Amino acid sequence: MRAAVLRSYNADLSLETVPDPTCEADGVVLKVLACGVCRSDWHGWVGEHPRVKPGQIQGHEYCGEVVEAGPLAKWKQGDRLVAPFILACGACPDCQSGHQNICKSQRLPGFVEPGAFAEYVSVPFAHNLARLPEALSPVVAAGLGCRVTTAWHALTGRAAVQAGEWVAVHGTGGIGLSVLLLARALGARVIVVDVVPEKLTHALGLGAEAAIDARQGDVAARIVEITGGGAQVSIEALGIEATTNASIECLRPLGRHVQVGMPVGHTAHMQINMNAVYMKNLALFGTRGMPSWRYPSLLEMITRGAVDMSPLIAREVALSDASAELRAFNGPTPPGVAVISNFLG
Repeated sequence: MRAAVLRSYNADLSLETVPDPTCEADGVVLKVLACGVCRSDWHGWVGEHPRVKPGQIQGHEYCGEVVEAGPLAKWKQGDRLVAPFILACGACPDCQSGHQNICKSQRLPGFVEPGAFAEYVSVPFAHNLARLPEALSPVVAAGLGCRVTTAWHALTGRAAVQAGEWVAVHGTGGIGLSVLLLARALGARVIVVDVVPEKLTHALGLGAEAAIDARQGDVAARIVEITGGGAQVSIEALGIEATTNASIECLRPLGRHVQVGMPVGHTAHMQINMNAVYMKNLALFGTRGMPSWRYPSLLEMITRGAVDMSPLIAREVALSDASAELRAFNGPTPPGVAVISNFLG
């Protein structure tokens, strides 16, 4: 099969012909219909992700059609499925208590094993997959894979956002836009922060009530003023120190901060304003991925028209364009996300 292989950090992916994947007993092999290009892929591409090594086929936001199913899998040839990026074992105490996203035996295509920057991908633990609704295009479904599922769990599984609450979103990349769209669908009021005017204007067009250019400074103070005392919930979507502190400091007393941006490499350890946490009795949540059992609630919300996630997709690209999309994360990116839909180009 054709695949884009990481051979050296910060270098173009190598377009190669590699062996087709093998199907595991409890898994499936999917013909990849679409795969998102995510900032988490960029962390691996630049060498910041500790699990991503040269030789890796990246790509963890995928959907596809079953071409082979193992004897223990419930799926059959022709089924169209979408996958969470964390594949949980389903049998451990964490899985049995509904917390599959912290499963200690999790499998991670795109990070530890071959991912979906390829024509085909092997997916073990196939009980994690969900059927792709007919009304949902593979391109939009692939865009859900990491950013939207993580945003959904951050809002509903961690922060328990309520209608009428203010939600501040620090960073309007794929995660930030997903939070904006989903929070609005839940009835929350959203304020966004970024350094790219085009992205702020784009977010206002998608329903944000206010947009702040972080280059002008005093982000937290301006959010406190706009919201009349601070946001109830704040989502950090970049994984850097400046936005993490702004997220904490913009909250009103008893507010909830959710760390969605991935702090790895030089951002893994931060100087945090813990006095703000202490004085305002704040709650700090971490989140990564989404338990697979929560997929139906998200898909149902989308298919019944309660939220339109299609504005998230900025462009469809070919597999040969993946390197350029990864390189774009080196600086401020334009609005929306890229999804690979052509694996031969």
